[in-house]
Amino acid sequence: MPRSIWSGAISFGLVNVPVKLYSAVSRKNVRFHQLHDADHVRIQQKRVCPADGEEVAYDNIVKGYEISPDQYVVVEPEELEALDPKKTRSIDIQEFVDLSEIDPIYFDHPYYLAPGTGASKAYRLLLQAMQETNKVAIARVVIRQKENLVAIRATGDVMTMATMVFHDEVIDPDTIDELPDDDAKATKREVEMAQQLIDSLSGEFEPEKYHDEYRERVLELIEAKAAGEEITIQPPEEPAKVPDLMAALEQSLAAAKGNGDTKASSGAKSKRSSTSSGNGAKTGTAKKKSTSTRSRSKASSKK
Repeated sequence: MPRSIWSGAISFGLVNVPVKLYSAVSRKNVRFHQLHDADHVRIQQKRVCPADGEEVAYDNIVKGYEISPDQYVVVEPEELEALDPKKTRSIDIQEFVDLSEIDPIYFDHPYYLAPGTGASKAYRLLLQAMQETNKVAIARVVIRQKENLVAIRATGDVMTMATMVFHDEVIDPDTIDELPDDDAKATKREVEMAQQLIDSLSGEFEPEKYHDEYRERVLELIEAKAAGEEITIQPPEEPAKVPDLMAALEQSLAAAKGNGDTKASSGAKSKRSSTSSGNGAKTGTAKKKSTSTRSRSKASSKK
């Protein structure tokens, strides 16, 4: 069960809504340790002074900001603490804006906001008001001694809060040299073909369709190696060369239409099969899953 990582109150005008903060995501990464290749013993990280080669105790380490090569300004912990933002338990709303006005590039980490003790009515009031006005609250909050700019919005029956990056933290795209030249304009026909390709690939966003395939392959590789299977590394496939842009668009459109027809046909067959088979269809599905798992394991071992 998730645990709240912060508690406080949303403050707008003279209204305070007690809330609890929960992280909205749980990152799933495959973590590796650094080992000595000779004996596979885990490596220890030590802090060593390059001037004398001696290990430095943590208590003897200070913070320094480099102002020029090898020239540092040392800043004491007490000096930084004096600059810490005022520690409050308040999410202070600055203004309400339309969600469409916020470029997604400004969003950082998502959280859920749940009502605090005895705050259900006030929470519901703010939630409903934001839903009906279709507004997003821009606010400031101090979490772990750092002031954050955040966006609060109504998402179904819960309010979500996303930390945001500040404007000067977003890199200006005009500083990128590789942006397309002004004279690299597409023809009207090419634009129409691209629009057709977009239409053929358009659909409703279903997040459950997408999963981390690379992480799954890494875990399959680890399982295969743990089981003593021999791993054969296949060379990476080179992308196929396409004669020109129009040819690429035409081939992409044909492939998209072909996939659409295949999906529609397989969907109809699956529906008929599930209708007529009853419990037998469930057994067949279980067998398919088992076979698919074995196939992936074999494929992983061949790789």
